[in-house]
Amino acid sequence: MSAAFRATIIRCCVASALALPLAAPGTQAQQPSAPRADSISRPTLRATASRGAAPKIDGRLDDVAWRDAAWISSFTQREPNEGSPAGGRTEVAFVFDDEAIYVGARLASPGDEPVRALVTRRDREGSSEQLVVSLDTYHDRRTAYSFGITAAGVRIDYFHAGDAQGNRDYSYDPVWEAETQVTGANWTAEMRIPFTQLRFNNGTEQAWGVNVARIIPARNEEAYLVLVRRNETGWASRFAELSGLGRIAASRRVELVPYIASSAKMLGAPDARNPFVKKNSAEARVGGDVKVGLGSSLTLDATINPDFGQVEADPAEVNLSAFETVFPERRPFFVEGSQLLRANQLSFFVSRRIGQAPRFVPSADYAEKIQNTTILGAAKITGRLPSGLSVGVLGALTGEESARTFTAPGTFGRDIVEPRTGFGVVRLQQEFGAARSTAGVILTGVRRDLETGSSLADLLPREALGAAAEWQLRFKGGEYVAFGTVGFTRVRGDSTAILRLQQAPAHYFGRPDADHVSIDPASNSVSGTFTNIGMSKNAGKWLWQGNVYGESPGLDINDAGRIGSADDRGFNVLGRYRRTVPGKLFRSWDIGANNFNEWNYGGVKQLTLLQAFSNQIWRNFWQTGITATYFPRSFQDALTRGGPLMGLGASWSVNGNLATNPARKTQWRLTPTFGADEMDGWTAALSGGVSVRPGTRIELSVDPAYAHFVNPRQFFANLAGGSPATFGRRYLFSYIERSELSARLRVNYALGTDLTLETYAEPFASTGRFYRIGELPAARSYSLREYGTDGTTLARFGNDSLVVTDGATRFRLPVRDFNIVSFRSNMVLRWEWRPGSTAYVVWQQNRGEQRTAGTLVRPGSLYDALTSTGDNVFAVKLNYWLPF
Repeated sequence: MSAAFRATIIRCCVASALALPLAAPGTQAQQPSAPRADSISRPTLRATASRGAAPKIDGRLDDVAWRDAAWISSFTQREPNEGSPAGGRTEVAFVFDDEAIYVGARLASPGDEPVRALVTRRDREGSSEQLVVSLDTYHDRRTAYSFGITAAGVRIDYFHAGDAQGNRDYSYDPVWEAETQVTGANWTAEMRIPFTQLRFNNGTEQAWGVNVARIIPARNEEAYLVLVRRNETGWASRFAELSGLGRIAASRRVELVPYIASSAKMLGAPDARNPFVKKNSAEARVGGDVKVGLGSSLTLDATINPDFGQVEADPAEVNLSAFETVFPERRPFFVEGSQLLRANQLSFFVSRRIGQAPRFVPSADYAEKIQNTTILGAAKITGRLPSGLSVGVLGALTGEESARTFTAPGTFGRDIVEPRTGFGVVRLQQEFGAARSTAGVILTGVRRDLETGSSLADLLPREALGAAAEWQLRFKGGEYVAFGTVGFTRVRGDSTAILRLQQAPAHYFGRPDADHVSIDPASNSVSGTFTNIGMSKNAGKWLWQGNVYGESPGLDINDAGRIGSADDRGFNVLGRYRRTVPGKLFRSWDIGANNFNEWNYGGVKQLTLLQAFSNQIWRNFWQTGITATYFPRSFQDALTRGGPLMGLGASWSVNGNLATNPARKTQWRLTPTFGADEMDGWTAALSGGVSVRPGTRIELSVDPAYAHFVNPRQFFANLAGGSPATFGRRYLFSYIERSELSARLRVNYALGTDLTLETYAEPFASTGRFYRIGELPAARSYSLREYGTDGTTLARFGNDSLVVTDGATRFRLPVRDFNIVSFRSNMVLRWEWRPGSTAYVVWQQNRGEQRTAGTLVRPGSLYDALTSTGDNVFAVKLNYWLPF
């Protein structure tokens, strides 16, 4: 296991630990368990029908409808003093007509403190005062829509796909209105939420769940209409009742959003010999999205020739592992509603697979570079039926891509580099029982239009299928959860493509010392299974989770989803104790431990992790934490990249974190990491962040990161001519000293609540120096036979090559030292010029260069990134929302 992979395991285990909630500041001594949803005593609110003209959304609350409304004001603190009355008076009322539900609120600040009203982009809470209304429109006690408004009039909206307040999907982007008015220490808010933007069950009398939150960051205060204690589970299951809505007429819910876009690209240093590269180029595109309501519960979304020019660029990285990096999805069509297409435990579907760059590389001197495969169209159906069945269905079609080629002295041609491909995903999840348990299935399929015997058919599988059944059985209202997933995959194609798959990093079936896997060169398919079964306790002082899992050697979901390597099985046990009673030093704290064990299907233990952690929230709301991790010695079946087992020495690491009060206008955090291993490897890293609000409209942040480490087992090459102890091959490794420095900068300026200028920039520098090159002397060895010792010699010829002599054998190796600088930036002017309609003006930069030098990065390396040669892209996009 590489140092990078161990770091990934540490991050995953820490994330699992943090998934068990640490009680928030101010919780009281009692530790109640989560009651059954049906046993909760719920207050009842009544929405009032608007008899005359609809309220005008101006934040003034001077319409007749508000005079007749039923106002409520019984709010209770969760922060900082749980169970105490809210510090400032909050009054909320609900009004409705045939088209929308309206929310009005009067909010008074405690004392004479001015209202903190900071203008930001949409969905950016910041540290402004906020009012958040959450609606369980299905009345299923599990899901909810949340609509928030800050004192400055910034709208916030997200969807709770599960019964947890922290389960938020910010891709939910409805068209609704809200305005505020601030007067000294008080403010008022007014919302209009069209019924067309909500999903609900048809019925003669609508009854919804509702909760309202008042957030005052300047006082670290959160107050709720229905208090859900932080050491309790549940969110929508504890809502109050909203009655009086009567029968809401079903609407057609048809929306069209056509767009027009244009972009211009200017290359900084085009290759004059490449006939397919132009220094300046431009293009225009048209397309659109359509949204159609299928009844009141389901929605059909479709896109034709989608454009994602306004999406932020992926960060820079240097990946020396055998496994690809899949960055998070940012394209709006695929982000919205993605939780309904996501499996519980394994990434059976990753939408970044749709439209990814072509994989085939033509054998020519020059080939036209295609950044992304064209998405001809995509459609999805999402929603939730009255029976409690959640539905997510997606289909997409990408076009065949061909690239022009040129071979000297003057031969032009064209090669197909990606076939026409269809993608399909179906996920169904049924809710049942008083505790809202769930059971479901997910099905994925990829089909490529390949001609037998073609270069693409030798490279890519023809079809890939995946299926899994999953469940979450909730007991005592969700305090205990028994969860699990069982699934299988099958990949089919021409024998050459399947042979490549068997030899791929996810499988390495050709390992010479493995007796449980082997290569079948005539096979036309690979199949595998997945199992994960566990149980967790999620409320009270003591929290725990345990699970067993298995990924069989043939499991492969990389056509539609993402898996690093299969052939793993093991178990994980995690426990945590937390205290939630404020003391002299801490408002709350926890301590816990984690144990992770893994074997391959041949019975070789390849991973043991021992971990301890503790987190604290101090009296002043600062946050600290520490995690210590230890990996004992183990054997690794993937380090040699298809070769025999290799020993990996023991290692340890310590991670810490320190963060200031998150409610302040100026915030900062630090995350140091230190580690070492018995093979002379070590790690020292420091990352952090500072966020500043110098005014009411501007926000500045910088997230610097520095890492300096030595990986003592970096794979270098696989050569013929090895000894029988390594099955006739030489598996070369080296030490690599790496250093990385980056600074992610953001400057956001809000000219108004619907007009923002957002700037993202990241200078990045990374270096690597390879040294102490050697080979694995025998299978299962923990040491290397280093070149330059044991009768061997190693000579370097500048930056050209390395020459190794071993007795009568002499071979040449490349010099792989590197010094890479990169600068990526994205500036977007976003204007919602009318409800649901947006205009974008975008400027993107992508600069970078690489040299063969392994010198350490320095602060000036970031300046080198800024001044390196690069490309500029300017784009404009305009869309128009047409409701019917």
